Formats: sequence, structure tokens, C-alpha cells
Amino acid sequence: MDSLFETEKHERPAPSPVRQAIRFLLHTLVALAAWVGLMALGYALNPSGVPQWAILAFSLAVPLMVGLIIALIRPDELATMVWLVGLIGLLIFGQWVLQMPTAPGACLQCDRTEKLTRTFFSFPGPSGLIDNDGPILATWPAAALLGYSIGAWIGTRKRS
Repeated sequence: MDSLFETEKHERPAPSPVRQAIRFLLHTLVALAAWVGLMALGYALNPSGVPQWAILAFSLAVPLMVGLIIALIRPDELATMVWLVGLIGLLIFGQWVLQMPTAPGACLQCDRTEKLTRTFFSFPGPSGLIDNDGPILATWPAAALLGYSIGAWIGTRKRS
């Protein structure tokens, strides 16, 4: 007869916060390394005329596959939370962009929404703010972290 006390014996002890932080950091670094590898491959091949939406899709898909593979090998619930780092990064860059002054050639007379969409997505055209590097500094890494989280989520669900 199983009692309440016997089932408690089989529970694993809670992992230490330091180990959790290290695992979370490692998953974040793996996701960003997958994205950096994609960018390095893109710069090495130097394909001309690749639209930014395609780069955004690849920035999401490649880390998704890496997260899926890692989660199938070793599932970890912390891997599914890496998207928060991307969100925080987008929020920080968004605040920075919103504080920037506008000028000719730098999103002159843009409202807040237009400033953000032109900076991070170059839609309908680049804003001229942060040297038009908004996608590579904020959008694509955030997409990579989101993709990794989705892949890890799919992998942990398939594994269990």
C-alpha cells in the first residue's frame, strides 16, 4: 500500500537557483550561437537580394530546429523560457529608439509606432535610426530566442 509519505520519497529535490540560472544562461547562449552561426553562414555565402522577412524567418526557424533537437536529447523546462530574454532585449532597444531625436534622414516627424516599425522591421522603409541596424541588433536575435523556445517546447512535449 502506497501512502502519502512513500510517494514523497520518490520526488526529486528542487534544483538550486544557481544551477537553474546556469542552465537558463546556457540555453540562451546556445540559441544565440545558432543565430550567429546562421548570420555567419549568410555573410560567407553573401546572397544578394535576400529580403528582410526571409532573414527573420530563418532567424526563427534555425534556432527552432536547434531547440527541438536539444529538447529531444535532454528536455529542460527552462529552455522554453528563453524568449523572455528576447522580449526584454526588444523592450530595452525600443525604449532607446523612442528616446532618440528625429531629423532629416532619421525618421523625421515619425510617431512612436512608425519609429519602432521602421527601426525594427524596416517597414515601410528603414528609419535611419541606429544606422538602420535595428533588425540585426534587436529583431532577429529576439526571433532566434523565440524560435529556440518554441522548438524546446515542442521537444519537451514530444519527449514526455
